[in-house]
Amino acid sequence: MKGFRAFLFRGNVIDLAVAVVIGAAFGAVVAALVKDLLTPLIAAIVGKPDFSALYFEINGSRFLYGEFFNALLAFVLVSAAVYYVVVLPMGMYMERRRRGELKEPTTMQCPECLSDIPIGARRCSQCTSVISRPVAA
Repeated sequence: MKGFRAFLFRGNVIDLAVAVVIGAAFGAVVAALVKDLLTPLIAAIVGKPDFSALYFEINGSRFLYGEFFNALLAFVLVSAAVYYVVVLPMGMYMERRRRGELKEPTTMQCPECLSDIPIGARRCSQCTSVISRPVAA
């Protein structure tokens, strides 16, 4: 039991669990975006929001190509939404960070006198107040 507990509380297992929960929540947001905003927009342009009724028959067998078209359209819309809302902005952010346009801050404000002091400072050089730090877990 001790080994199992150590396995569960290792960082990567917790990170994976958090990623799954956030991924599920994000999936619901993207699905709502497609269903509630993009599909009605396409319906306004094309005039038909649902293609599931489209089919053809050969020798009494029905081929529901409308269902396939709905699934394909949903896939394309979800993929486009994820690309333009997540992938593209993150790529631009990472590129700016790589070029050095976005740098980690080297100073912070003193909570007492609001002067700029180095991040690693323990006392403010202006007012000499002690800078408290949050306790790391």
